[in-house]
Amino acid sequence: MAKLHFHYSTMNAGKSTLLLQAAHNYNERGMETYLLIAAFDDRAGKGRIGSRIGLSREADVFGDNCDLFEKIRNRMEEGPIACVFIDEAQFMTRDQVWQLARVVDDLNVPIMAYGLRVDFRGELFPGSAALLAIADVMREVRTICHCGRNATMVIRRGADGKALTDGAQVQVGGNETYVSLCRRHWRAEVGL
Repeated sequence: MAKLHFHYSTMNAGKSTLLLQAAHNYNERGMETYLLIAAFDDRAGKGRIGSRIGLSREADVFGDNCDLFEKIRNRMEEGPIACVFIDEAQFMTRDQVWQLARVVDDLNVPIMAYGLRVDFRGELFPGSAALLAIADVMREVRTICHCGRNATMVIRRGADGKALTDGAQVQVGGNETYVSLCRRHWRAEVGL
C-alpha cells in the first residue's frame, strides 16, 4: 500500500543525503525510482540533487506551474516506478502536494518528500504546511544547535552577519547564508 511520506527538518540535517541513500537502496534491488527537485535550486547543478557530503544524482525538475500528477503519470508510461523521491519539497504549492496524494491514492506509487518545515522567520512553507496536513507518514530528521539541543529553526544571515527578520521567503543558499538553531537560540538571534 503506497503512502505519502514527509521527512522534514531544518537546514543541514542531511535530508538530501537520506533521500539519495534511500533511492540507491531501491535501485540496488532492481527497482526504478523517479527523483524530482525544485527547478530553481541549482546549487548542485540544474536538475541535480546534491548533498553536503558530496553525493549527487540527476533528477527531473518541477516549477510552480508543473502538474506533478501528470508529470509522474507521463514518466510511468516509460516503465514502472517503485518510488518517487522529491527534494526541496517545501517549494511545492499546496495544489502540487494534493497532486502527489493523487499519485499515491490513484496510481499506487509511494512518495518520499524531503524538505524544510519552517523558513528563517519561523513560518511554514506552503508545501510543508500542506504535507504536514495530509501526509500519511511524517518523520523529523534531527540535527543539533551549537548548544546540543535539537535544532528546529533556522536563521538567515545578512551581509553584516546579523540574523535577518524579513525578506523573501525563498532564497537558495547553504552554510554561508543559513544557520540551524534550537528555538531558544533562534529567539535570541531574532530578538524575540
